[in-house]
Amino acid sequence: MLATLIPLFDEEMSVRAYSLFTQKKNFLLNPSFQGTGSNDGAAQVVGLEVIENMGLESLSTDKEVFVAVNNISLFSDALMESTLPHERLILLTDNSVTPKDIYIDRLRSLKETGYKFAIRKLPVQSFEDYREILLLMDYILLDHKKIDISIAQIYFQKVYPHIKLCAGNIQTQEIFEELKAKGGYQLYEGEFYRMPVTKGETKVAPLKVNYIELLNVVNGEDFELTKAADIIGRDTALVISLLKMVNKMAVNSEITSIRHAAAMLGQHELKKWINTAVTGKLYAEKPNEITRLSLIRAKFVENLAPLFGLAQQGEQLFLMGLFSVLDLILEQPMEEALKRVKVSKEIGDALISHKGVFAPILEFVLDYECADWQEVSRLMILNNIDMNPVYEAYVRALGWYRDLFSE
Repeated sequence: MLATLIPLFDEEMSVRAYSLFTQKKNFLLNPSFQGTGSNDGAAQVVGLEVIENMGLESLSTDKEVFVAVNNISLFSDALMESTLPHERLILLTDNSVTPKDIYIDRLRSLKETGYKFAIRKLPVQSFEDYREILLLMDYILLDHKKIDISIAQIYFQKVYPHIKLCAGNIQTQEIFEELKAKGGYQLYEGEFYRMPVTKGETKVAPLKVNYIELLNVVNGEDFELTKAADIIGRDTALVISLLKMVNKMAVNSEITSIRHAAAMLGQHELKKWINTAVTGKLYAEKPNEITRLSLIRAKFVENLAPLFGLAQQGEQLFLMGLFSVLDLILEQPMEEALKRVKVSKEIGDALISHKGVFAPILEFVLDYECADWQEVSRLMILNNIDMNPVYEAYVRALGWYRDLFSE
């Protein structure tokens, strides 16, 4: 089993939902299995199985989750028997679910239990034929390259005003801005939010400089606790966060200063805390998904380290994951952004030129995140990696992120 989440944004770049993409078998070793396609698990709702195994809260605490179903899995007993909150699940159908009574009746019965629906891969010329099905849909995913949104918006407002329009497969920020300016879409999906910056500002905001300085201190060799504590003291939010963490560890101890709190944590724990807490602060002005992406990516890469023969480099790989979106945060090309932080040559080579010993694991994670199961399957074969440890590494990363922000 492989699984990953793809975010869907609104116009303000806030995440409103996630699509869950799954792959049950190695794509290349089992070519009949095509991800969430009609041959994958037949009557099984693979996405539902994943959510029940992981726990809905591990995937998302409050967002809706799109789960793919086809003309076979739509009739799975698991849909009726599931104890998951149906109102949080969007069953994503495609044109394999045709406008026949058997499908329409099934959709209606599932709708009555609280499920919501979305549909994709529906040609424009089929809209009228699919009228009874579209009346039951809450979302429709449209190919923005084939649809004139101004015409589509008029049509859906008139005929299906309840349906939210989603633009899919948006590759660049420029396309997102163009679609947003035209109006009509409620949700946007694609890689546009994580595209690398090729040019940007030369100045970095003072507060971000403070965070970068702190990251540099703790990622240097044998750093001084007092120096790190003094930098933490410049930011009230970080001080409060540090004191909360120390108080959890030492309930009966009286904390007399920030330096005292740092000393109680010790070098190793303070470094771990700073590399996660400061990252959240550094990325605060960006979409929350960037923070989530960088932290889950960092932990996922660290968890995968043994599978790539890099078990001893786990901490470095974690740092590589955190800094893999530094160009987006500082709005500078990666080469310029990395000049501001202290990273090893191995991290720099992987992030700037995609070369070196860390490059293969970074490539694997990037392909995994966008559900490129064919390439993921190829890399697993190439590196002699089994599917289950990869899935477990991802689940652990999701759980770690959930626990990181839980009270």
